[in-house]
Amino acid sequence: MELAINKVSLNGSIDIPSDKSISHRSIMFGAIAQGKTTIKNFLRGDDCLSTLQAFKDLGVEIEDDGEVITVYGTGFSGLKQSKKAIDVGNSGTTIRLIMGILAGTTFVTELFGDHSIAKRPMNRVMLPINQMGASCTGHDGTEFPPLTVKGTENLQPIEYHMPVASAQVKSAILFAALQAHGESVIVEKEKTRDHTEDMIRQFGGDITVLGKEIRLKGPQKLNGQEVIVPGDISSAAFFLVAGLIIPDSQIILNNVGLNPTRTGIIDVIQQMGGKLTIKETGNKANKAGTLTVETSVLKGIEISGEIIPRLIDELPIIALLATQAQGKTIIRNAEELKVKETNRIDAVATELNKMGANIEPTEDGLIIHGNTALHNAKVTSYGDHRIGMMLQIAALLVKDGTVELEKAEAISVSYPSFFDDLAKLYQ
Repeated sequence: MELAINKVSLNGSIDIPSDKSISHRSIMFGAIAQGKTTIKNFLRGDDCLSTLQAFKDLGVEIEDDGEVITVYGTGFSGLKQSKKAIDVGNSGTTIRLIMGILAGTTFVTELFGDHSIAKRPMNRVMLPINQMGASCTGHDGTEFPPLTVKGTENLQPIEYHMPVASAQVKSAILFAALQAHGESVIVEKEKTRDHTEDMIRQFGGDITVLGKEIRLKGPQKLNGQEVIVPGDISSAAFFLVAGLIIPDSQIILNNVGLNPTRTGIIDVIQQMGGKLTIKETGNKANKAGTLTVETSVLKGIEISGEIIPRLIDELPIIALLATQAQGKTIIRNAEELKVKETNRIDAVATELNKMGANIEPTEDGLIIHGNTALHNAKVTSYGDHRIGMMLQIAALLVKDGTVELEKAEAISVSYPSFFDDLAKLYQ
């Protein structure tokens, strides 16, 4: 599709779509809890709908009236064998987290997804789950989907020092640990988003977190709850950056989730000199706020170490932000970008360089030379929603010509109304 290009400025207020990570988990926790769970502000994007359908396939009754989703939880023991292989679509969160839930079942489940999922490594989840006594195997003996998960009623606890900083891996182990007989200990490489830990507590579970060490005794029973999903800071990130780099702009973003394990992009914006104000709302369980950004003069910085897990999904749009900063920005320790929906290190460098950026891909990140003017080009999302949205924001910087984006439909995975929301801000 042809992308909208420079419209002089962006001004106004938008409501950010609901948090993708919490939406996934709300269905999962509702399914494995006893009793009714109601979910408000659920993200009806393709990925989260894949999770919803997966649990319907596992015998969980789920109602959706368009406003509220109601999950009639069965507890772990009430899950039933699916009559068919479960299709996770493009959702890495679905396939990785559900492996931990299936680890304690008494049946065999087949999991598959689209061409992107078929290329995403699963050993990082398979290895600890198999150590606990389940059997997870990949296609033809590899670590890649389709996967077969054979559960066991005799899951054993685990002490696991995570080799990668991954909330998905941690969450899968936690779901299995809730069903294991004894205390599991997980030691994180770096602290990652803690929605799963928060929701274990919200649903009445018992978990102890001390620094990077997590302890959980199983088996546990959870109880249905009301979940109100805040806005997704990963979706807000595209408009935060747009407001900072498009001339004469001011954008107000409502109901943005502010879980501290997810707010690395706010730290980066502040370090780069961006004009950003925060008005906190929400509550302890659902931290949120209103964010306002204005066009800013930015400076390059280094982004590395423990902040990386707090902004891993925002790095593509942060790379675009860095192309408009004065000086050099270096991103390190972000090798996890290689195993997302696409290799985001290569995708960001290749597509933005087509438009005139000066970006060097490295083994674990990017070196971005600013400040560069961008021009028209033919680009592709590679079927990756975050690359697609980043390229649309980049197109707003192009003064003449047309930017053509291939595979724009991928954006619906997490933000179906993205183009409509952007249009509301045109001045």
